[in-house]
Amino acid sequence: MNKKTFTLGIFGGGQLGKFLVQSAKKLNIRTFVFTDSFDSPAIYHSDDFIISNYKNKKKLDFFIKNIDLATFEFENIPFQTLDYVEKKITVSPKPSIIRILQDRLKEKNFLNSIGIKTTEFYYLKKVNKRKINNSFFPAFVKTTRFGYDGKGQIFFKDKKNFLKYSFKNNEYIIEKLVNFKKEISMVISRNKSKTVAFDAFENLHKHQILEKSKIPANISRKLNNEAREISKKIINKLNYIGTMCVEFFVTKENKLLVNEIAPRVHNSGHLTLNAYNVSQFENHIRAVCNLKLKKPKRIYKATMYNILGFDIEKYRSKNITKKEFFYDYGKKEIKDKRKMGHITKII
Repeated sequence: MNKKTFTLGIFGGGQLGKFLVQSAKKLNIRTFVFTDSFDSPAIYHSDDFIISNYKNKKKLDFFIKNIDLATFEFENIPFQTLDYVEKKITVSPKPSIIRILQDRLKEKNFLNSIGIKTTEFYYLKKVNKRKINNSFFPAFVKTTRFGYDGKGQIFFKDKKNFLKYSFKNNEYIIEKLVNFKKEISMVISRNKSKTVAFDAFENLHKHQILEKSKIPANISRKLNNEAREISKKIINKLNYIGTMCVEFFVTKENKLLVNEIAPRVHNSGHLTLNAYNVSQFENHIRAVCNLKLKKPKRIYKATMYNILGFDIEKYRSKNITKKEFFYDYGKKEIKDKRKMGHITKII
């Protein structure tokens, strides 16, 4: 590989990486993808790629030599990998931030420390399980790391079943189930001088996997602005460069609780590809490359639907209307509940 122009390295080759690569191409930025999976749709769109274990230092050194800076498409890239790369080249967002946001316990403690409310929770390693009040239930027990799309989560209807369960280790939090009215997410981007955000997306989950997102969310302007201000406080406190997503519960009393932070572009923001003047992916590329951010302006009302597993087959033969945008991620292996594509409908 002969590096002649600016090259952005991207860790991860899934659909988020694919959209990042495509957005970079529009900005005349070369991309080099580093992924650990042969079934990575981003590699078919990038200028170069490596398929290797993320801890292979020989491959990492070659990657570093041929890029100008690095970013990533999802937060579960090993911290040791990102830390190793950052010692030689800029990584945005910074690995030290990811170390906080990869871990549910550290994330919630950080949020509470800056005065942002979350769901009530305990760290199982530090609490007497029998002393947790009965009124705390129903509750979820979640692994502190590597949980997404419902993975690493166990639901307990009552304390009796919770006490009967044998956990493999103590790296869990237990989180009180919130009787919420709806879920919303705020996608926000920041470069070294500016922060911009989309309006809140309203999300519907099924079996802990996002089923659909829509814009505008059915919330008041006041609540939308409050979600934006909370998200700005988080991104500024972290000195975060790039795009992130803050997910909220809206309680029955119209209060906001932060559920979790995704330190990357996010599934709920896919509809920005068609409903806005700029996508979350383009603003992430602009942010990490310190280009001028575009202020998001909504052009259409829209709803995005995830396509999971074998449902992709019917969409591949479906007639798509002028107001529908179908995205097939191009993954070779179809698995139950695997995100295979999405469709956005605009109004």
